[in-house]
Amino acid sequence: MTARIGVITFPGSLDDRDAQRAIRLAGGEPVALWHGEHDLKGVDALVLPGGFSYGDYLRAGAIAAFAPIMAEVKDAAGKGMPVLGICNGFQMLVEAHLLPGGLIRNAHQQFIRRDQRLRVENASTAWTSDFAEGDEIVIPLKNADGGYIADAETLARVNGEGLVTFRYVGVNPNGSLDDIAGLTNERGNVVGLMPHPEHAVEPGFGPGTAAAMRSGVDGLGFFTSAIAAVVGAAA
Repeated sequence: MTARIGVITFPGSLDDRDAQRAIRLAGGEPVALWHGEHDLKGVDALVLPGGFSYGDYLRAGAIAAFAPIMAEVKDAAGKGMPVLGICNGFQMLVEAHLLPGGLIRNAHQQFIRRDQRLRVENASTAWTSDFAEGDEIVIPLKNADGGYIADAETLARVNGEGLVTFRYVGVNPNGSLDDIAGLTNERGNVVGLMPHPEHAVEPGFGPGTAAAMRSGVDGLGFFTSAIAAVVGAAA
């Protein structure tokens, strides 16, 4: 079978087409979805892409969390469908209470863009199974509201229960507590992170590496992991 992965476009989304291309390069079939719909078109997995949905008014992701399609996203996630939130999509997931904690303005109060090294903390999710725990990968980062926050109880829980999927390595670019770059839910089907794996899927266009500039493709593993999860579940 070919995994059909929906990419939801919200007003202000910027990276929806990039996510669709990443899915295609990974061997899946991207399916365009619209924020105002209630039909997921029978997809097997979902991506909430980066951008500035609704202009980031109120808080980043706060208005998008109440978009009509989010009712279907919550229902699908509750039934085990793989859901990935990238940057603004991660912000939507925490605002929709599909992931714990919150995301606020970067500690230095500036927009940041850089190729960011991450350490894989949990390789048992639907979106990280093609990695190994402890792997270090390089993924582009670009955000103004990427500082992860949580109360002491929540922070202890995400660390203690293995819900942290990625941590920043070398430098904490936005002041996130405990260097947290990405999270999963208890079931492991919902993952959110601030860096952009869809921008590291094709040689010549990804982060620079020791071998060659812009040759990094570490982001492809997110999408091949989800495809494997979908195909495995259908077997």
